[in-house]
Amino acid sequence: MRLANVGRPLSVAEVAAAAGVSRATAYRYFPSRSQLVNAIVGESLGPVRSFEPKQASGRARIQELFAEMFPRFRDFEPQLRAAMQLALEHWALERAGELREEPFRRGHRAAILGRTAAPLRESLGDAGFDRLLKALSILFGIEPYIVLKDIWGASNREVDAITRWMADALVDAALRDARRADGNARAAASRRQPQRRGQSAAGTVTTQHR
Repeated sequence: MRLANVGRPLSVAEVAAAAGVSRATAYRYFPSRSQLVNAIVGESLGPVRSFEPKQASGRARIQELFAEMFPRFRDFEPQLRAAMQLALEHWALERAGELREEPFRRGHRAAILGRTAAPLRESLGDAGFDRLLKALSILFGIEPYIVLKDIWGASNREVDAITRWMADALVDAALRDARRADGNARAAASRRQPQRRGQSAAGTVTTQHR
């Protein structure tokens, strides 16, 4: 893990040299850079990936998750930046048809966020819940740290506070949209009822005249 503090993707050869083993031995453990970086990220984010919230409400569980996440991202920022670099490099190589190794894929956050925010599904509905998870996934990762620190010069404390504020704002927006949609559906239903009653009354009158 100390070697990974350089903040860029390491080669398996570099790891072999640092560990004092042959390249053949290193490649038996890590056949590709993707597997090497996956191992590093897994070590960095192990507690986050296995996180089980204790709170009952969806909002509180999301805040609990972000509170668990922040210290890990702060402590392992170089390793996570390296993982993003590798993902971007592989994307470009794959797009050009020049990728010659196993592609590095990320995606654990979808399952983590889905499990954490689960109590909100009933209030939001499937579509609203899915949209909230996708919005939160932009915050739950190294991406906010790169934007806020590299562009704005934010401190670790600011990154933590702003990211949590954004997560809370997204939950507020999702719940507000769900209430608005429910209100619109109720209003539309109430407008249809007088029409149906009018049609029924008109049918009764017609029958009586016959």
